[in-house]
Amino acid sequence: MDIGQLSKGYRQRVGLAQAMIHDPKILIMDEPTSGLDPNQIVEIRNLIRQLGKEKTVILSTHILPEVEASCNRVLIISKGKIVADGTPAELQSGFQGSERVFVELETPDNFSFEMIQIRLNTIPAIKQITLRDNCNGLMRIKIEVEKGIDTRKQIFQLFVDNKWNLLELHREQTSLEDVFHQLTLEAA
Repeated sequence: MDIGQLSKGYRQRVGLAQAMIHDPKILIMDEPTSGLDPNQIVEIRNLIRQLGKEKTVILSTHILPEVEASCNRVLIISKGKIVADGTPAELQSGFQGSERVFVELETPDNFSFEMIQIRLNTIPAIKQITLRDNCNGLMRIKIEVEKGIDTRKQIFQLFVDNKWNLLELHREQTSLEDVFHQLTLEAA
């Protein structure tokens, strides 16, 4: 069978096997999960982590969730210069942006986003409130909060005090995509 007749996942595996034949100390992988199905992606991620225990694996990719899932050290390069170097957690914790809280609530008739916005603005750490969706009796709101301040208890209490039916309240963690966007836009 010709390698060209194999699926993308099997071609990736054959290429990796060819690279491993000579037992290199360093493996450079360019977009190793590109074009793979979700099961193959999981297999390749596991393989990368396993190889990383014994070898240096350099992963070149623009798929940042892939980096979060596979890597223990990240370099972000913009215009040929290293603009960040650290573990994913270090880069995410050093992010200079704001934190985000998402809220979903039931909205009865005569209920407005402006009403919620006015009340939420009484919480000092809140920087911006954005309506994401308002249909079928549900309202989804994104709340930008000053970095390092957890306002979830205050938001929850505000909803309780106003007898608003809160269905969801969660804080979104800063992603490597957020870090990448900020660093590469600053370097532009």
